[in-house]
Amino acid sequence: MKFFAIGDLHLSGRNPKPMNIFGNNWTGHFERIQRDWREKVEKDDVVLLAGDHSWAMSLEDGLYDVSRLAPLPGKKVLIRGNHDYWWSGITKLRSLRTDENFFFLQNDCVRFGNVLFVGSRGWSCPGSGDYTEADEKIYKREAERFRLAIELAEGERGADDQLVVLMHYPPFTIKREDTLFTRLFEAHGVHSVVFGHIHGAQAFPLFSEKNGIFYHLVSCDKRAFTLTELNFSDKNK
Repeated sequence: MKFFAIGDLHLSGRNPKPMNIFGNNWTGHFERIQRDWREKVEKDDVVLLAGDHSWAMSLEDGLYDVSRLAPLPGKKVLIRGNHDYWWSGITKLRSLRTDENFFFLQNDCVRFGNVLFVGSRGWSCPGSGDYTEADEKIYKREAERFRLAIELAEGERGADDQLVVLMHYPPFTIKREDTLFTRLFEAHGVHSVVFGHIHGAQAFPLFSEKNGIFYHLVSCDKRAFTLTELNFSDKNK
């Protein structure tokens, strides 16, 4: 079993929104992602999708875009991004799930082999350029959601299990200062954190290590519209 990740697909099947308005590199981006996906992923592999899957506003349209991933191989683990307005509630989403290869994470966990994944959206962190007083409440609420999700995972965690976090927002700013997120992850021995949200020319590292945790930025345009393979073994990033 191999693990891959990608984020911010920004699909718009029923109400097309050309992504090349954000740059010519986005032209035909989903077709390029699909080609790369089929070349790399086998049916028993796992693909982590770090939010912002669809521009849709309704659940029906959002699920239509998500269903476009169904023909692609592997198990798909999805979390909500800040643009996933169609994601109206985890209970309803799971009740409508018809494909056993889709897993929707929201404040909880899922296991594949000896890796436990916890997931939530996250939020802007203090020190971000656009951080305001209004963000403080959401930032603290998201940290609490991760705490609850990690506690749930700890109840299932064995001695040889790795704990991996999937979130949409980065867990720190470009300066990589401590946050509620990073302190929580360090306290619970998280192996890796996978996130998206960052686009274009923003100077954010694709990979970094902080206090023993590996951080992976997987926004699709930052990764040349290809999937990133991840290694969650003890001694490897």
